[in-house]
Amino acid sequence: MLASGTRRRPLGRTIVHVALVLALAFGVLAGAGGYWSVVRSSELSRSPYDPAVIAASRRVPRGDIVDRDGNVLTGNEKDANGELYRTYSGDEISHVVGYASPRYGRVGLERAYDAELSGLAGDPLADALRKFGTNPYDPKDLHLSMSWDLQRAAVRALGSRRGAVVMLDPRNGEVLALASTPTYDASAITNPQTADRAFQALRDDPTQPLLPRATLGRYVPGSVFKIVTAIAGLGSRAITPETTYKEQPPAEKDGLLVEGFRIRDGHHPQTGDERLDLTSATEVSCNIWYALTGLQTGGEQLVAYAARLGFGSSIPFDLPTAASQVTNGSGSAPGGFVDDVELANAAYGQGETFVTPFQMALVASTIANGGDLMKPRIVTSISGRNGSRAVSASTMAHVLAPNDAAAINRAMVQAVEGPLGQQFTTGAKVPGVITAGKSGTAELGGSGEPHSWFIGFAPAASPTVAIAVLVEQAGRGAEVAAPIGGRLLAQALEMQR
Repeated sequence: MLASGTRRRPLGRTIVHVALVLALAFGVLAGAGGYWSVVRSSELSRSPYDPAVIAASRRVPRGDIVDRDGNVLTGNEKDANGELYRTYSGDEISHVVGYASPRYGRVGLERAYDAELSGLAGDPLADALRKFGTNPYDPKDLHLSMSWDLQRAAVRALGSRRGAVVMLDPRNGEVLALASTPTYDASAITNPQTADRAFQALRDDPTQPLLPRATLGRYVPGSVFKIVTAIAGLGSRAITPETTYKEQPPAEKDGLLVEGFRIRDGHHPQTGDERLDLTSATEVSCNIWYALTGLQTGGEQLVAYAARLGFGSSIPFDLPTAASQVTNGSGSAPGGFVDDVELANAAYGQGETFVTPFQMALVASTIANGGDLMKPRIVTSISGRNGSRAVSASTMAHVLAPNDAAAINRAMVQAVEGPLGQQFTTGAKVPGVITAGKSGTAELGGSGEPHSWFIGFAPAASPTVAIAVLVEQAGRGAEVAAPIGGRLLAQALEMQR
C-alpha cells in the first residue's frame, strides 16, 4: 500500500523513456553491425579466425600465382576428406610463394595476399554484400615479375651452400629472382599426410631452411658496402670523384692508424705510392681510401644517405624485410657511432654494419638507375572474375644526383673490367657486355670463413639487370659470389633479347 501523499509518475512519460532507451540500444547495435559489416569488413575478411575464411580455405580453390612468362607456380588438390590443400611447382620458389597450411598457417605471398587468393578481398560494399550472392568468393590470381627460369638458375648456382641471390630490373623495381638456400618442399607442409613430419624436420634443421635469407638474413657486408660510402661521400659533397688522400700511400705498408686501431690493406704491391681516387680505389677495393672517406664524410651523413637507400627500417615490399644497419646506434658520436674507429671500419663494410642481400641489390639498382631508387615489387597485377588491378612502378627515393651516380658507375665498371679489378671480381664480367660490379669479403672476426659477396649490374651504359649475391662463409668474393653474379647476369640479359 502506498503511503499517503506519494505522487505517481505519469505512465506516458515512463513509456517514452523506455522507448528512448530501447531505440538508443537498437541504434548502437545497428551502428556496430554496420561498422563491422561494412567499415571493418575487409579487415575481417583477412582474419584467419573468421569462419568465412576457414570455410573458404577448405572448399574454395585458391587463386593461381603465375610468373612473368605465364608459368603457374601453384595448384589445388583434394585430400581423402575432399578438402582442398595447396601444391607448389618446386622447392626453388618456397621462400617467395611460401605456403598456405590449415595447420601451420601461411607465409610468403600466400600470407601477404591471403585474402585475395582465397577470394575474400574486395571493397567494403562488396564484402558486405558478398554473403547474399550465389557465388560469394572470387579467388584472384597473382601475376609476378619473377622469372621461374631465373629463380631456378639462381638456386642451382648457389647449390648446396647457404646463401641468397636477388635480381632486379633497376628501371622499374621489378624483382626478377629472389632466391634463398637451402630451400624446402612447401607441398610437404600443406599435404595433410606429410605435414607434421615435414614441418618438424624443417624446424629442427640446423641450416634453417625456413629462413628467407634474401629478405630476412642479416650479414656483415664487407667491401660491397663501399658503394654506400661512395654514395654518402659524393652526395654530401664531402668528396669528389677526384679526391685523394696524402695519408693513403704511406699507410699501405703499415696500415692507417685511427685512434690506436690500425686499418690494413692488401694491394700495396700493385699500386705502390699512387694516390688513389674514387675509381682506382674501387678497382683495387682499398680499405684505407674508403676508411678515410668515411671519416671525411662523417657518421651523420653516412647514416643519413644509407637511410635514403632503405637502411634503418623495413623496406616497403610484398614480403617482410629485415632492417639493415650502418651502426647499432649505441654511441654518442654523430650518427650513433661509438668513435672514429667504428666509423672508419663501417665505411668499408665491417664494424657493426649488417645488411640483407635484398638491401644490397637496391644499392646496386640505385646506381644502375642514375641515382633514383625504384620501389621494389614482385606482384605486378592481381586479376579475378571482376577484373584486374595493376601494381604500377613508383620511385622510392631520389638518392643522389645523376652525375654522382655516373661516377660510381664508372668506378664499378673499372672494378670488373680493369686489369686490377679483375683480380677482385673474377668471373663477374658478362662476355661482350660492359659490366659493373663490386665484390666483397666480409670478415667474421675469427669465427669462420668470410662471407662471399658480389653486387653489380649490366649493361653498364644502360642497365636492365641489377644483382646481389651472398654466399655464407664461402671465402673471398672473387672466388664464389662474383662468378655466380656474372653467370646469372649473362642469363638474364640473354632472356631479355
